[in-house]
Amino acid sequence: MEKWFLAAKKADFKRIGQKFHINPVTARIIRNRDIIGDEQIEQYLHGSLSDLNDAEQLKGSKEAAVLLKEKIEQKKQIRIIGDYDIDGVNATYILYSALKKLGARVDYEIPDRMKDGYGLNQNLIRLAFEEGTDTIVTCDNGITAIEQIAYAKELGMTVIVTDHHEPLFTEEAGEKCWNLPKPDVLIDPKLPDCPYPYKKLCGAAVAWKCMIVLYRVMNRKEEELEEYIPFAAVATVGDVMDLDGENRILVREGLIRLGQVPNPGVQALIRATGLDQARLSSYHIGFVLGPCINASGRLDTAKRSLQLLLAEKEEEACRLAEELKQLNDERKDLTARGVEAAVQQIETTSLKEDKVLVIYLPDCHESIAGIIAGRIRERYSKPVFVLTNGEGCVKGSGRSIESYSMFDEMIKCQDLFLKFGGHPMAAGLSLPLEKVEDFRRRINQLCTLTEEDFFQKIMIDVPMPINYIREDLIEEFQLLEPFGKGNQKPLFAEKNLSLKRALILGKNRNVLKMMVVNQEHTAMTAMFFGNIEEFQSYLQQKFGHTETEKLFQGQENSIKLSVTYYPSINEYMGRKTLQIVIQNYQ
Repeated sequence: MEKWFLAAKKADFKRIGQKFHINPVTARIIRNRDIIGDEQIEQYLHGSLSDLNDAEQLKGSKEAAVLLKEKIEQKKQIRIIGDYDIDGVNATYILYSALKKLGARVDYEIPDRMKDGYGLNQNLIRLAFEEGTDTIVTCDNGITAIEQIAYAKELGMTVIVTDHHEPLFTEEAGEKCWNLPKPDVLIDPKLPDCPYPYKKLCGAAVAWKCMIVLYRVMNRKEEELEEYIPFAAVATVGDVMDLDGENRILVREGLIRLGQVPNPGVQALIRATGLDQARLSSYHIGFVLGPCINASGRLDTAKRSLQLLLAEKEEEACRLAEELKQLNDERKDLTARGVEAAVQQIETTSLKEDKVLVIYLPDCHESIAGIIAGRIRERYSKPVFVLTNGEGCVKGSGRSIESYSMFDEMIKCQDLFLKFGGHPMAAGLSLPLEKVEDFRRRINQLCTLTEEDFFQKIMIDVPMPINYIREDLIEEFQLLEPFGKGNQKPLFAEKNLSLKRALILGKNRNVLKMMVVNQEHTAMTAMFFGNIEEFQSYLQQKFGHTETEKLFQGQENSIKLSVTYYPSINEYMGRKTLQIVIQNYQ
């Protein structure tokens, strides 16, 4: 279910265009991203590392640096405990590698997704204690580990938490009462009293910021830490953080460096996935490199991904990169089967009437529950939890829609969970098997979503006829990159395009190439990478079987569609041609 809207935010686009030497169309897109005022526009277009907030504004970062300096000088054993996803792996790499360079006695542990679950647990703490660890440093976890950190303190250990997740709270008379752990130092930009101006950093970026402060305290050059910017960038995109403000600068700077980063593992993974080092984008992180890094934490152990980043010899790096690619291919197959089973359950039971989908797939591999939840959310435009059998309990992951804060809603029924945590848009949980139906019932009873909330809102930046598209304009749109959550790729639209011929391409027949003509008689190639069967079915329903057949036979027909699109340049055999990539149609 889609509803198309035209972004109608106002500004003096002509003046902005003249001041910043950009097309008024580009100025309009920037305004639609809520970038207001010359200073914000300048940073959006040309922001650099000098525009980042000072790391010491992170509450606790200076105290942690002083404490770590002391531990390093005393040769105390430090253990980093990370997480098994792309953010946790990169955060662990940044902390471990940076501390090593300072001469620290440091090792790392990453929880096993199946055996340990998310974040700190007592077994990991006991193991660290028994192996002589003096200080635990968490990354991408710890903000909700209240009991676990209390246990570590009982054992006499020093604990520093670096995290970026939402702290736990309860509500009393409309007021939030925060429930925080008590380590020696607690660092999280989302803490209610943290003055750091930008709250959307990922765990790896928080770790990087903490190392900046430590290097200052130890009189080392901060520039040494710039080599970790690509890893903070990969984590930012891979953890689906908003690409605005600081994150936008980090990712843009990281992408510039990623192809040349002197890390054998990264270079091996770029080669193994067939990417061009000179043309890496946020898309390649989110949909090619990132899933390979995540795959080891899902189907094997995240330590394999960390070993890739730490690999010093090319032979080892190439072997690990190939293994990760194969694991990701296996993950894709498991995901496809899981999505099919989830759709079957929804369509054949009363689940489809629920506003919040709670799908129990006992045989599903628990590591891909979140991916399946994301695919089901895309299909039904509803918040989705996918639950599966774990070690002695049911585990699950949730993916939400913009109008539903998943973490806040779970707080309201937290008595059902053994463990839970997350963001407004995504969450993880575990609960007893006998509570599954209670959870489904209660989360739906509490839900206040209306029918309007379930429509996927398609926000069009500019209604632009295809005859306006020029090569220099498309190239100018590169100023708007990186694209992703919080900074979507610009979306244009034109009504009543005539479809002149259509051809299905690709070995999997998953690419549709068409010729479209507008009312100004401009003809242009249009590509469509969505569900082609669904597209054909839509045409047959609206225009009939005969007219649809004519289209695919290249004959004159009566088919006209309104489309949203993004313009691009197709390069083939040294020749450039303009084309559009269709996103939506009606």
